[in-house]
Amino acid sequence: MIPMRGCVLQQRQTLADTRAPYTRIDALGDDHIAQLVALYSKEFWCNNRTQPDVERMLKHTDVIVGLLDTKCALAGFCRVLTDFVYKATIYDLSVHPGHRGKGLGAVLMDAVLGNPRLRQVEHFDLNCLPAMFGFYRKWGFTEDTGELGLMRRDKRYAGSYARPR
Repeated sequence: MIPMRGCVLQQRQTLADTRAPYTRIDALGDDHIAQLVALYSKEFWCNNRTQPDVERMLKHTDVIVGLLDTKCALAGFCRVLTDFVYKATIYDLSVHPGHRGKGLGAVLMDAVLGNPRLRQVEHFDLNCLPAMFGFYRKWGFTEDTGELGLMRRDKRYAGSYARPR
């Protein structure tokens, strides 16, 4: 991972919704990984993630978007897994509680959907609570997936990975 002690940022992106400048990054340094684990600990859907697992997760993530505040602290984060052609799934969009209400979730979504590496992707998917549907509809997401449904296999409950006979 990239060490970020003494973080010096060259470019800042000032958001229309806020007076504070934020810097967008596409990789996390060691300090920011620890901050991401702390951010995850505040979310019900990922509060049991450990630093070693998060480091491994990031290593295998195709696109990372982070937002840093003026003190180089992680203010927001999301990531994408993709084949860069047909499918991309947005994961873990989260904004630090101290930075919520400033439009950072929208900045993260704009950064993902505007990423040149992702512009040719046919379908983007994401998982969210129904309360967030309105937010994601702004970018053309819909809960209407036709005949498709979500299925999940959770290793905690699935037992053996062997195929049943």
